[in-house]
Amino acid sequence: MTFVSSRAARLLQHYQHEASAAFAFLTLLLIVALITPSFFSPANLRDLMLSNIPVLIVATGMTLVILARHIDISIGAQFAVCSVAAGVLAKAGLPIVLVLMATALIGCLLGTLNGFFAARFNIPSIVITLGSMVALRDSLRWVTEGRWIQNLPSDFQWFGLGQSTGQFLIVLIALSIFLLFAWGLKNLALGRAVYAVGSDAEAARLAGISPQVITYFIFITMGGLAGIAALLNSIRFSDIQSNAGAGLELKAIAAVVVGGTAIQGGRGTLAGTLIGVALLGTIGTALTYLGINPFWEKALQGAIILAAVASDIVFTRFKLKTA
Repeated sequence: MTFVSSRAARLLQHYQHEASAAFAFLTLLLIVALITPSFFSPANLRDLMLSNIPVLIVATGMTLVILARHIDISIGAQFAVCSVAAGVLAKAGLPIVLVLMATALIGCLLGTLNGFFAARFNIPSIVITLGSMVALRDSLRWVTEGRWIQNLPSDFQWFGLGQSTGQFLIVLIALSIFLLFAWGLKNLALGRAVYAVGSDAEAARLAGISPQVITYFIFITMGGLAGIAALLNSIRFSDIQSNAGAGLELKAIAAVVVGGTAIQGGRGTLAGTLIGVALLGTIGTALTYLGINPFWEKALQGAIILAAVASDIVFTRFKLKTA
């Protein structure tokens, strides 16, 4: 019994950031359950899950980026470009499977540009991705002139399989991606290399790991996941907005940080990111059901993010003092 309790204590200490986010999420669900049980209707839970699928996929890539001590604020713009590209390719008659592959490839190419400048010239990633965000948004606005992509072929929406089957497939693809990356981060040498570079790039280099290669990998992966997320989001609707993904980068970064990934890199889990996505994605809908002005959503999200960052800084300093 003592062994079990001590092991549980060690696990709780090791995953205390994830545990804190999970506690906040469960507390929110308990409050909602006591006040307005209708929140848990199957239709609402389904809509809530589907609307947060793109955030989860993008946040999965963002976890890798932040673990390696980088940041990418261009993913919302990448998401928009890939969304429009998916619609254009579908209207051109490309089969949906090829549209998915092409959209992911376009995202990878956009991510490669970010990775090139970050790895080759060692420019801070926030500067690079800020520039690419503005360039992509303005270029897309110029090309589309603000018009939406309409008159999409019938086999594009819900993969041409019908709403129920399409929804199931979206969830299946998203969970498969999430589980694959969660397994890879824990079990593959490449996953461990991401942690090593984020903890100490110079020490990782001396150990035979190339920080440049890891930088390319995380940004290319981020772009590819943004492309996949864009397609999975686009097939839910009959039209594609040219300004899709507005604010997506902030949602993803917030979910990763709230889920316990250190903004300084080197520490975090995808399980925590999943909890962060669930917590931040639930707040807005929960406020509506509780009869609270939804404008409070951003304020609450901001407070949660500040609390997460502050607790991470305090925890890091405490560990340094006690080490």
